[in-house]
Amino acid sequence: MGLVVQAALTHPSMVEALGHNVPRVFTLVFAGGCGLAALAGVIGGNAFVTEPGMAATVGSIIFVVVVVGGLGSLAGALIASLLIGMVQTFAVSLDYSVLTLLTALGIQETALRGTVLRITVAQMAPMLPYILLVLVLILRPKGTEIPLFLSSTKYSPTR
Repeated sequence: MGLVVQAALTHPSMVEALGHNVPRVFTLVFAGGCGLAALAGVIGGNAFVTEPGMAATVGSIIFVVVVVGGLGSLAGALIASLLIGMVQTFAVSLDYSVLTLLTALGIQETALRGTVLRITVAQMAPMLPYILLVLVLILRPKGTEIPLFLSSTKYSPTR
């Protein structure tokens, strides 16, 4: 079915000549996407407070997941969402700062007591996904681009 959809996008007249109903293929793809969006809404409605301003709280994290995972990469988005979720969850439990690390190393500097070095990892947890986003955009602008199906044969409409 996936090859029919890809071929219908690039060569609809050829797909129709092979006996497939191209408008029906597009309708089924749209219906499948709507069904997945509805499923995401049901799952998200139970996990978060459902309100009109919900996109402001969840939308920015979803944007980070899509960019870090790579646009169009389902597996990349899955891995990026798991990575970001784990990083935020573990960061909330860490109550260490750079100043704590310097003190453990034996560096006692009184001038550093009131600076940014006192911010703990738990306080930075909400910012970590955006820091990861900036790092990915600097180091790998295309995202992780992990293919969903690793196969040796790829579809090419020119074959």
